[in-house]
Amino acid sequence: MAKLSTEELIGAFKELTLLELAEFVKVFEDTFDVTAAAPVAVAAAGAAPAEAAEEQDEFDVILEGAGDKKIQVIKVVREIVSGLGLKEAKDLVEGAPKPILEKVAKDAAEAAKAKLEEAGAKVSVK
Repeated sequence: MAKLSTEELIGAFKELTLLELAEFVKVFEDTFDVTAAAPVAVAAAGAAPAEAAEEQDEFDVILEGAGDKKIQVIKVVREIVSGLGLKEAKDLVEGAPKPILEKVAKDAAEAAKAKLEEAGAKVSVK
């Protein structure tokens, strides 16, 4: 059998339909006892640790809007952010969107978000 060049092989594959090419892959895998999916699985497994390393551990709680119950939201903001006076909390709520908490743990961010939303505020965690 004459050896085919890479260009000739690619040209032959271009002429095949998708179904014919899929059948070729099955026969190739059976003949050589390999699987075409293995390199993809290795690449996906290699990407998973990188994503885990980039997992966020610090979150910002951002007040998007006070809603209808501004006074209740001001009270909750004062409760969440220590050291804020009434005027500072009011300015913060009226100046929304503004960050309320920055670089806090996920559970603290979720708790603050829940309290603010319960008071009627629109909040996002980033």
